[in-house]
Amino acid sequence: MTTDTLLRTGLLVRHNLVLRLRDPGQLISYVAIPMVLMLVLKPLYMEALDSGTVQAVTGPLVMFSVFALAVVGNSIMVEREWRTWDRLRSTRAGRGELLLGKMVPGFVVLLVQQGVLMVYGALVLGLDVPAAVIGWVALAISVWGLALLSMGAFLATVARSRSDLGMVTDLGAISISALGGALVPVDLMPGWAQHVAPFSPGYWAMSLLRAALSEDGAGMVRPVLVCLAIALVFGVLAAYRLSRGWGRSRLL
Repeated sequence: MTTDTLLRTGLLVRHNLVLRLRDPGQLISYVAIPMVLMLVLKPLYMEALDSGTVQAVTGPLVMFSVFALAVVGNSIMVEREWRTWDRLRSTRAGRGELLLGKMVPGFVVLLVQQGVLMVYGALVLGLDVPAAVIGWVALAISVWGLALLSMGAFLATVARSRSDLGMVTDLGAISISALGGALVPVDLMPGWAQHVAPFSPGYWAMSLLRAALSEDGAGMVRPVLVCLAIALVFGVLAAYRLSRGWGRSRLL
């Protein structure tokens, strides 16, 4: 049984990875645009902040990683539009296998996006990333990627069309990143925004990346736990909705 499960999951992962590679437009734009923003915003942040380079790199990285929710969500939405999701659900593959088949390639996409931007920040913008913190940064990117992955999967079971999904991800990306301190550090925002900021996942992503770059293991604990809690909650909600038929094509 375990062998069959691994085989089915592996086939689904390979199939969905091929689909992502054949349509790389979104991923390319979500890598290229933040690169430009980093270059443009760095002089401003350097003048205004002591940690200008860190803000210039981590801010656009977090913002456009949230935009990448659309990549994850579309991987499920397109199956619903093609009327193939219902067929997949009628096969021997369980809902966990179907979700893993979609989520593993999406996780790879998110890791590639964030990893490329972090390397770009180090090589081009001069972000200080000592060898000692690479493991911390990799952990931070992976945990934040899990949270994004679960949120994207949940949104794909809620949205009734790709335009709805795009609207939610666009508005969510701006709101989450702005309130989370990706554009302006939280301590420089208005008082009401500072109180709201901890309710934004972007706040914890920024805190996690900053702690990782500072090699502050203790400072990473709380953001890691919050991001993992977000991943768990939205992952469970996505699995529940799919198991109850909310991902069926006729609901589009």
